[in-house]
Amino acid sequence: MDYRKDGARHIYGSNSHRIYKGKMPPLLQGVGVMRLDIDELGNIRRLDWLRPPSHAGSRVEIERTVRAAAPFPAPVRMGSVSYTDTWLWHESGQFQLDTLTEGQRDR
Repeated sequence: MDYRKDGARHIYGSNSHRIYKGKMPPLLQGVGVMRLDIDELGNIRRLDWLRPPSHAGSRVEIERTVRAAAPFPAPVRMGSVSYTDTWLWHESGQFQLDTLTEGQRDR
């Protein structure tokens, strides 16, 4: 089972009005790689940036978005899980996750 897809779908479900529709533009306000540790109940045990977005406002808003989406689906078969996803953040406050992205335009 690929929990990363479960986690991404959960975040999308909690933020359907904020998902960027279609291919993302070539220049984004923020791109960040985040690792989440989820416990057996779906609670966030730990949130770490492997590569934080350079725009501080994007970083704060992504963290707020992730925490507001908790609890996540419980990783029943695994007990707990750590997974990584890349956030593609548009200046409008809309986003896509690399796991479910529609891609990026060339121009």
